[in-house]
Amino acid sequence: MNLFVFGLGFTARHFAEREGAQFAAVRATVTDGARADAIARETTFAMRTFGPESDDPRIAADLAETDALLVSAPPDRDGDTVLRRYGAAIRDSRIGWIGYLSTIGVYGDHDGAWIDEDTLPIPKSARSRGRLAVEDAWLDLGRQTGKAVQVFRLSGIYGPGRNPLVKLREGKSQRIIKAGQVFNRIHVDDIATTLMASIRRPRPGATYNVTDDEPTPPQVVTEYAAALAGLPLPPEVDFETADLSPMARSFYGENKRVRNRLIREELGVDLAYPTYREGLAALVGDASA
Repeated sequence: MNLFVFGLGFTARHFAEREGAQFAAVRATVTDGARADAIARETTFAMRTFGPESDDPRIAADLAETDALLVSAPPDRDGDTVLRRYGAAIRDSRIGWIGYLSTIGVYGDHDGAWIDEDTLPIPKSARSRGRLAVEDAWLDLGRQTGKAVQVFRLSGIYGPGRNPLVKLREGKSQRIIKAGQVFNRIHVDDIATTLMASIRRPRPGATYNVTDDEPTPPQVVTEYAAALAGLPLPPEVDFETADLSPMARSFYGENKRVRNRLIREELGVDLAYPTYREGLAALVGDASA
């Protein structure tokens, strides 16, 4: 079985590195040629460029030899770049499993209520509305071709090198306070487990929430991380006056508690890190974490 990945970012690379032995070949794209060369030196992956202006000419032939396709490349203003450039090649290929990495942001704001895959998405931002439209486009490809297309809606991703411990050690952490605000999180290991479980047990048209068990206020996670690592706490900052990017601020405009029952019951996923506590405890002893 051959794997092709559009967009070898943090999550997709972790999956490909952890599960690479399950595949006869792993081929993947990044946008920059120098980065592609660096990853090729560090891994056994065959790297390709998939940029805004031009693509590696080998991609079409790669897709013809692909069995499992993971799409992690973000959409642009005009929709999904992969479907736009390679939709026909994918339709005509032998690809049997397609996984599209999306976000729980498509659900929008639910005032802190519990939601699941049956909850109607009400995306607030143009970014999330675009993401939902791309989900629908991929699912439509599955309906038209009979290929097993699955959508994975991810919550806040963390793991080695990308977590609250890193921000605390670098002095970049803020303890932002917004009354009633909670977020779900998910460790990259648990994402990888879920994707592999789906490849082994595909269900055409499935949508899965890939998230932990305990939505938690962000300052509580920061406080736990600081205590775990013996690091000083950053001062409390009121959300209204916090120095946040527009994108970061938009995350605080949505408040929901997301259930993950479907990945457990349908895919048999047993989360290694069901809450931030287990996840951070596993990372605190890693110097690179």
